[in-house]
Amino acid sequence: MQSVLRSLEVLEAVAEHQPIGVAELARKLNLPTSTVQRILGTLAQAGWLRPTDDELTRWTMTGKALIVGRKAMHEVGLKEAAAGPMAALRDATQETIHLSVVDGNERMILIDRVDCDQPVRTYNKLGGTSPIHATSSGRSVLAAMSDADVEEVIARGLQRLTETTITDPERLRGDIAQIRENGYAVNISENRANVCAIGAAIRDASGRPVAGISISMPDIRFDHRQVPQWGAQVVKTAAEIGANLG
Repeated sequence: MQSVLRSLEVLEAVAEHQPIGVAELARKLNLPTSTVQRILGTLAQAGWLRPTDDELTRWTMTGKALIVGRKAMHEVGLKEAAAGPMAALRDATQETIHLSVVDGNERMILIDRVDCDQPVRTYNKLGGTSPIHATSSGRSVLAAMSDADVEEVIARGLQRLTETTITDPERLRGDIAQIRENGYAVNISENRANVCAIGAAIRDASGRPVAGISISMPDIRFDHRQVPQWGAQVVKTAAEIGANLG
């Protein structure tokens, strides 16, 4: 029983202070470093936590912990809160709509999708992940985080997925500033070639970014002149989902 209680204490502490290193976690919990390290390894094996790729390893929650947490809540779940607004956005744009949750501050996990009826349309499988800097929903969530979080993503290195992926730190900082001003992010073939998207962050009642909503389309239908309209639509949808979560 004592080991179970300690494991829960470690899980709760990581959730509150993530990303956090072993030594700091041991100090906060007043536990031996070896004990904390063993518990972290067990929780990682079970899929609840994962180590970061930093030179100095730190620990964060995984998508599994986020999903289980939402299922345990008595309020409306994210997918349920998003269902109506996503369908409405699909009908308004005639494009595929994606709902993704943030995993730490490293990647986005696609948890729901509303497909359009276009004969040529985008497709991403549910459960797929993408680096947070390489998608419209990811960068919109990142822009809703602190400058320190942005710098942490930059420090880890910006993975190149296509020829147009943002990999230059200054360019990413500039894009983040633009997203904060506009309220939405634009992705032009940065995560997948020939696929474009416009995304906005979904915030919970405390204002914390917990997910992203995006309009996804093949580049043959992407029109720069439509971006302000798409941006306004996706921002409105994100706000509606956030209100439903409240």
